[in-house]
Amino acid sequence: MMNPKVGLIFVIPGLEETLRINGTAQIMKDANLLQRMEVNGKPPLLGIGVVVEECFVHCAKAFKRSRLWDQESWLDDKELPNVPRMIAAHARPLGVSEEEVSKALHESYSKRLY
Repeated sequence: MMNPKVGLIFVIPGLEETLRINGTAQIMKDANLLQRMEVNGKPPLLGIGVVVEECFVHCAKAFKRSRLWDQESWLDDKELPNVPRMIAAHARPLGVSEEEVSKALHESYSKRLY
């Protein structure tokens, strides 16, 4: 069973308040609309439109408690999880190595952002 209902939270770095939108999502294929979202000469193949049912500023208490924007509270880079290792662990049944994941991520981020 499909459920088109969505909840979105828009986060702006440095701003503790968030914007919450609840509504119904739908796949958009309108070429004129998608053309307006072009980046580096490439329009998206599909878009997601949301019929807004609720829109409100969401409580900032969680951001304040988490100190998300306070760089002093962030972990040192050496303490952060190794993303290629995590992906390789999840893809273990496919036989994908950490090195292969790392190479694929680097290539994707450097050559295919758009």
